Amino acid sequence: MTEVRVGVFSMSARAPAGFDRDYLEWHGLDHLPEQYRIDGLRNGTRWVSTPACRAARATSDPRYDAVDHIVAYLFAAPVDVALDRFFTLGAELREAGRMPLRLPLVELAGFVRRGGATAARALVDADVLPWRPTRGIYLLIERGTPAPPDALLDVPGVAGVWSFEGTDSLHERLAATDDLRLTVAYLDGDPPDVAARLPEVLAPRWASGATSPLLAAPFVTVVPWRWDAALPG
Repeated sequence: MTEVRVGVFSMSARAPAGFDRDYLEWHGLDHLPEQYRIDGLRNGTRWVSTPACRAARATSDPRYDAVDHIVAYLFAAPVDVALDRFFTLGAELREAGRMPLRLPLVELAGFVRRGGATAARALVDADVLPWRPTRGIYLLIERGTPAPPDALLDVPGVAGVWSFEGTDSLHERLAATDDLRLTVAYLDGDPPDVAARLPEVLAPRWASGATSPLLAAPFVTVVPWRWDAALPG
């Protein structure tokens, strides 16, 4: 059983000065590796909404419409200690001049992991999905009743999903998400192509109004040394 209890999702807009490529290189080679000093950090992964990804969005509420960059940090217990160190380390790196680039932050939010499931063809257990190589993700941020993942797992290119529930009590530096649900669908198909198959699956999910979407969008995985392949524009 995975030790991961919490996901912290940092969602940012594209760089207005166009330094997205330089940012991705700095984050991948400098900032992200430093985070593994933190006891309790189990995984950190970054994704980008390319122009093809943005064109394939099913829905995008104004709250999240500007999101083009996402990084997810997965934490094990004790979460409060790990999060305190997460923010302290960020301040230390900033003071040392190790944070030269900043993207416009849309939201920094924490969610409690509630479960996961894999497609039968993926073979691996749901607990290890974040460590299985992927081409990207399909991110759902929703309000209302949790929806089962079964229909998503039947879509070609979806390897599996992790489900998260929002909370307002993880850390004072994190946005309140107590009215939200977040689903990460891990993709081994091309994200825009998989996204094109999803509207007919998602429509019944939202039809009753019990679950309403704020963001339903594909993102590509940032591959080290291929920074130019994952740019928002």
